[in-house]
Amino acid sequence: MKKSTLIMMICLMTVALLTSACKSKKQSEIATEPEKSEMQRNVEEFAYFDLKSDLIAGLSDNDKKLLSIFIDIADIMDDLFWKQTFGDKNILDTISDPYTKDYAMIHYGPWDRLREDKPFVAGYGERPLGACYYPQDITKEEFDAFQDKDKNSLYTVIRRNDDGTLKTVWYKDEYKEELTKVCALLDSAIAITDNAGLKKYLEERKKAFETDNYYASDVAWMDMKDNVIDFVVGPIENYDDKLNEAKASYEAFILVKDVERSNELAKFVTMLPALQKELPCEPEYKTFVPGTSSDINVYDAVYYAGDCNAGSKTIAINLPNDERIHEAKGTRRLQLRNSMLAKFDKIMMPIGELVLNPDQLGHLKFDAFFWNVMCHEVAHGLGVKKTINGKGTVDEAMGTERTTWEEAKADILGLFLVCNLIDKGEITSITKEDAITTYIAGIFRSVRFGAGESHGKANMMCFNFMREKGAFTRDANGIYTIDYDKATEAMNEWAALILKTQATGDLEFATQFRQSHASVAAEMQEDLNRINEAGIPRDIRFNQGKKVLGL
Repeated sequence: MKKSTLIMMICLMTVALLTSACKSKKQSEIATEPEKSEMQRNVEEFAYFDLKSDLIAGLSDNDKKLLSIFIDIADIMDDLFWKQTFGDKNILDTISDPYTKDYAMIHYGPWDRLREDKPFVAGYGERPLGACYYPQDITKEEFDAFQDKDKNSLYTVIRRNDDGTLKTVWYKDEYKEELTKVCALLDSAIAITDNAGLKKYLEERKKAFETDNYYASDVAWMDMKDNVIDFVVGPIENYDDKLNEAKASYEAFILVKDVERSNELAKFVTMLPALQKELPCEPEYKTFVPGTSSDINVYDAVYYAGDCNAGSKTIAINLPNDERIHEAKGTRRLQLRNSMLAKFDKIMMPIGELVLNPDQLGHLKFDAFFWNVMCHEVAHGLGVKKTINGKGTVDEAMGTERTTWEEAKADILGLFLVCNLIDKGEITSITKEDAITTYIAGIFRSVRFGAGESHGKANMMCFNFMREKGAFTRDANGIYTIDYDKATEAMNEWAALILKTQATGDLEFATQFRQSHASVAAEMQEDLNRINEAGIPRDIRFNQGKKVLGL
């Protein structure tokens, strides 16, 4: 045998042995790679997103200083929300598993907000309906029997006297230590802001923290028109109180206005009274005249804290909640474009690719998502605020159904408004097919936040009503095909039913309908399981703060 041939054979054998060894090592690594725990998989359902904005580059030095102060205030709001929703934030120090600890940070406690408050930390049972706004052992009957004119205030907690009887305590007293720090920081912000509207709002908001009277500061917030930085802060929404939906939760949004895009939307404010008249219902169910001081503006969010950061992340704001201001001035609708885009790219589009007929997938568009969300917020201000038959306000008459039906109204009227504006030629970047497709795909995204809370119940009522009316069909493979004509008819019928139910304050019907239509059917659950198994995120979470913003 030639020497060169021998050398070649030795080299080939060596390569074969090395290849075999590498394969064995790789197979061994695969075999021993630990399987992800359930908690790790839960954490990974929240896709990270860097919460920042190119708009910050155009801010003045003073405005950048304001952002820093607002973040400090927001962090206090975050701590206050921990106190309200769970109690002692030190629970995080007692959890050894890093994924469980991370998940508790996402949900602000040991209960999964996107899985109907299922406990996920050992030693914790069901979440108290009243969180920490009430004594842990309170019953609905005891609360109803409690005679106190302030017990249903948004800004009181219910506590026990030494003898066990109930008493109300105002937020300004219950959280005095934290709110004193907030007011000092607000003084610093007031001293450096050069925008008159923002300064007035901050001054009034400070008074509100000290008095628990938020009306004047809400009016001042409505009157801000030319500020580039916006700061939504305080006890605002009452979704966290599942006992009575009566107690407001602390939160904060820090926002930077996209002036160019906001100017493009300004004309829609003046159209609100006309749009109200065109709602698909009987005239008596749309007598309310929306205020035209409302704003519709586009922002980039740069910080979330407290209630709005717990579990699923808010992508649009419609405030104030005070109905007195609705009648006098309307509301402001703030669209958080960077957060919307993150959810569309990371969640909506992958879901659509999994469940929609490929021939209709082209109608799933971010612009349609943006308009649907924007008009959802606009729709909250339409319909009626008072019943037509002497039952008081819609909220009073609808009782425990009020939030679910209000969200259902905003969902379907939002879609109606988008289609209406497309027909009028006011929205030209999308078609009605785009709006309807994106709306239906969006239900799959939203219901994953949990069908047990108000938004989830509203989503399922909309979905099941439209399914019954033939708006879409599902084949054996879980692929949905939309019938756009039937979807339009279903949209109008569902909108009319909601508006009638609210205007007549028909709590009995509302309860029965919700009970029969707000659940997830077996077929849809199969689809949701497929979405989960595909690893599509359930929601987003933020890398945020001064360092991320370059402050």
